[in-house]
Amino acid sequence: MSAERPQPTLDPAGDAEDRMVAMHSDPRFDNLRRTFVSFVLPVSVAFLVWYLLYVLMSAYARDLMGTVLFGDVNVAFVFGILQFVSTFGIAIVYARFAGRKLDPQADNLRAELTGAATGTRGGRA
Repeated sequence: MSAERPQPTLDPAGDAEDRMVAMHSDPRFDNLRRTFVSFVLPVSVAFLVWYLLYVLMSAYARDLMGTVLFGDVNVAFVFGILQFVSTFGIAIVYARFAGRKLDPQADNLRAELTGAATGTRGGRA
């Protein structure tokens, strides 16, 4: 990979659509997209497997899921609660990841894209 990155042709006189099309061919935009997918894809697959494990065990491992751990709390209840915990955990981890890795890159690209707009903010009046 070369140290020089070709910059998109962002003609300040061009319309917003032309600038957006040019930005899509920018290597920095590709890097932003790759960074996003490299986080979201594995986490989504892992969560889907975790969720399907819960569903399949509820359907086919009823004895195990019905095992009482203490009082009226059984394994199925704990699995169900852990579904919520993992969902919130993923949301928190993603928010931190996005704030650290994605947002700065996206903000820079957006500033460059909207900075080329003449007299409007982000192409909006």
